[in-house]
Amino acid sequence: MGMVVLVRQRASGNVSAAMVVWAVAMAVVLFVWEVSTAAHVRAVLAGVVATLVFGAYLGWRQRGAAVFVAPMVSWSFAWLPLWIAAMIHHGALKGLFVGFFLITVGWLLIGTLEFLWLGAVSMVVRRLRGSPRGPRGDGVVIFGPDDRP
Repeated sequence: MGMVVLVRQRASGNVSAAMVVWAVAMAVVLFVWEVSTAAHVRAVLAGVVATLVFGAYLGWRQRGAAVFVAPMVSWSFAWLPLWIAAMIHHGALKGLFVGFFLITVGWLLIGTLEFLWLGAVSMVVRRLRGSPRGPRGDGVVIFGPDDRP
């Protein structure tokens, strides 16, 4: 009496290194955005481009589920530099409060925008690319006790 289960792997590789690079880039973008009012437009543009590239990468690699984790990874890299940038820009005491607001309430908006932008771009790229493996069959094959392969 035996049983054979064949499960096809659908994910096409690990994206954690690319996610860390994107998160560091976003931390730099947010730092520059907070420190320099003259660089707001360039910082936002750099953040949009970095997110566009990372979203396209996720879509190309068919790793759309990483979109749910990416804003949290970005936040883990950016909260301290963003708080320090607020203290540089607004002064030590006021910067503590402004920075705290940015890394709590402000991050809800930032994370939501990252999530939406990454998700939209990765879905578009994934649709444009299509399935690289051809037609899909059933991912699981189960042979019962009376079946012989």
